Amino acid sequence: MEFFEFKNIEQPQKGDLLLSEPFLPDQNFDRTVILLCEHNEEGSFGFVLNKLSILKVDEVLQQIGSFEAELFVGGPVQQNTLHFIHNIDELKEGGQKITNGLYWGGDFEILQDLMQKGALDKEKSRFFVGYSGWSENQLQEEIDHNSWIIARGVHPSYIFNSPPETLWKSILEKMGGRFKIYANYPSDPNLN
Repeated sequence: MEFFEFKNIEQPQKGDLLLSEPFLPDQNFDRTVILLCEHNEEGSFGFVLNKLSILKVDEVLQQIGSFEAELFVGGPVQQNTLHFIHNIDELKEGGQKITNGLYWGGDFEILQDLMQKGALDKEKSRFFVGYSGWSENQLQEEIDHNSWIIARGVHPSYIFNSPPETLWKSILEKMGGRFKIYANYPSDPNLN
């Protein structure tokens, strides 16, 4: 499996996507795409972009009324917390900029108001329960052990508008070369 031993030349940074290598043994991260929202000397955190929850947003936030948007499992850490990323002008103030056109969080009262009025654009927002987190140097160690492939420069609209079930594969295919082969390799080659 030497072909699958890829060494990243890029160092991870806020706004990057982390794609799990095809055979990552951790079921929490099997063929996942993680948006890296913070990366510094203290640690890193982000959200899994392609793992749907069985619940919808309005089932978790019942006070908002009818807002039937997909809810994603952001990771295995603190799954009793709710987070959101967006590119919505009214929510940028109070939110944390991840990269151009992409923010994490914002004023929750404004968010609720937009939801209740039916004015929150589902094509520019995504909601998560939990998150993915790494302690100091942990992410770098995992990258050094070939667990993650770094993708840089993915446009926010691609994140919001791509079907979650094909996101991992489509990003690898766009990266081309060996990654296109990774994208089409079976999860378990023994079953092929």
